[in-house]
Amino acid sequence: MAIKLSEIVKKTDHLAGGHRLCPGCGASIAVRQILLAAPENSHIVVSGATSCLAVSTAIYPYNAWRVSFIHSAFENAAATISGAETAYRALKKQGKINKDTYFVVFAGDGGTYDIGFQALSGMLERGHRALYVCYNNEAYMNTGIQRSGATQLGTWTTTSPHGEKSSGKAENRKDLTAIAAAHNIPYVAQAGIHNWRDTFTKAQKAFQTDGATLINILAPCQRGWRYPMEKTIEITKLATETCIWPLYEVEDGIWRLTQKIRNKKPIREYLELQGRFSHLFKPENEGVIDQLQAFIDKQYERLLERCGEK
Repeated sequence: MAIKLSEIVKKTDHLAGGHRLCPGCGASIAVRQILLAAPENSHIVVSGATSCLAVSTAIYPYNAWRVSFIHSAFENAAATISGAETAYRALKKQGKINKDTYFVVFAGDGGTYDIGFQALSGMLERGHRALYVCYNNEAYMNTGIQRSGATQLGTWTTTSPHGEKSSGKAENRKDLTAIAAAHNIPYVAQAGIHNWRDTFTKAQKAFQTDGATLINILAPCQRGWRYPMEKTIEITKLATETCIWPLYEVEDGIWRLTQKIRNKKPIREYLELQGRFSHLFKPENEGVIDQLQAFIDKQYERLLERCGEK
C-alpha cells in the first residue's frame, strides 16, 4: 500500500513541540517518524532510557510526550517495557483491559550497545511484543560526548581524544543490528531519518509484528558531531550513500536491502563535514581514513552477500 505524506501529516504527533532538545537534533525526528507509524487511536507506552531524549522531553513538571511515558535508567529500559508488556498481557487475559496497547523503548546507543545491552538481549530472547528503538548518535551525548560501542574508528570524543599519542577512537564499532538479528526475532531493521518513507514502513512492520522487534536508526547529534545544525538530514543521507550506514531489514530471517546504492561515495565526503573527524585529515592520521574505509567496505560486502545482492 502506497504511503501518502498528505495523510501522515494529518496525524497527531506523539511528541509535542517545545521540548528542550537542541536545534538540529536527530532524536526528535526519529521519535516523530516512528510513532506516526503506530496504528491510529492506539494506546502507546514508551520506556525512555536516561538520555538526551529523556532529560529534554520529560523534566518535571513538564512533559512533551502525548503517550504514556516511563523514564527508566540507562540499564533497564528494556526490562521496564518487558514488565509493562507482561502485565498488559496478564490483565488482558483476565478481561480487565480490552484496548490495543503498543510498547516501545527509545534509548540512545550508550543505553543500547553498552549499558542496557543485557536487558535488551533478554527482551529479545523472551520475545516480548515490544519495539526497541535505538536512536543512534554514536556516543554518550547526554553526559558529555564520551565514546560508546557505536562510535566509529578514529572519532574524537572526550574519552577518545586525538593528539600526539592518539588519532581518536582506536576500535571499530559494534554491529548491533546484526547482533539483534542473531536473536532470531521476527523483525530487525536499520534506518536513517533522511529517508522518512523507509523509516515509516519499517516502523509499521514492527508495530504489526507479533513479537520482539528492533529498529536501529541513525540520528545525528550536531553538538557532538560538530557540524552546522541545518545539515542533519544531509549528513544522514551521506552516511547511507557512503555505506557507512546502509538501510536494510531482516524479516523472519530474510535479509533485504531497502535502499540500494548505485554510486557508492567515498567516506571522505561524509567525514569532512564533521568536526569530530577533522584531525583525520592531518598527514599523520591519513591512514586511519583508509582503515575505516576498508572496514566499511568489508562490512558492506558482507551485507550484500546476506541480502543476496552479490
